[in-house]
Amino acid sequence: MNQPLMEDDVALLRRYRRGDAAAFAQLYERHRLGLFSFILGLCGDQALAEEVFQDTWMSLIRTQSDQRESVLFKTWLYQIARNRLIDHWRKNGRHQAGHDEYDETQHAQPDPQPSPEQQLNLTRDQQRLQAALADLPEEQREVFLLRAHGSLEVADIAELTQTPAETVKSRLRYAMQKLRRLLAEPAAEELPL
Repeated sequence: MNQPLMEDDVALLRRYRRGDAAAFAQLYERHRLGLFSFILGLCGDQALAEEVFQDTWMSLIRTQSDQRESVLFKTWLYQIARNRLIDHWRKNGRHQAGHDEYDETQHAQPDPQPSPEQQLNLTRDQQRLQAALADLPEEQREVFLLRAHGSLEVADIAELTQTPAETVKSRLRYAMQKLRRLLAEPAAEELPL
């Protein structure tokens, strides 16, 4: 099922390597939101996520090699991002800032404007989701984000994280169970309107 997408991405990368800037624009548009959400979910810092996001694309531009044919382009791209984030943590010491909320409206313009009440509920939901993600163990959060934002298959996540597929499945299962439990609990600070 992923084969046509893989061929599309690989073909676009090859066209870009031959000087077709429009091919790069298509790759960027196709993967930018999921990639950024993945990076932000791992680091929880908007500024760091933006820096790693840019570094990832610059690394892709600078490299002259194509990804291994057996690896999905998206897996390769996410591996670059993951490596850039790890490099940053190593260089600066592992530091996870407070989890700033990612406001997707900065990047995509919604058609109808939500009412103030809808916006408040959306903000609360986003905060609860960020808090629940932050509460996951790092390994579970990473595989969950790769699956949710990267739409990667278990085998691709296993290869990217260099973790056995059964371990990836377990981490996904535990992450989903914990997220369901955390998100099903009513927020204590919410007051009825």
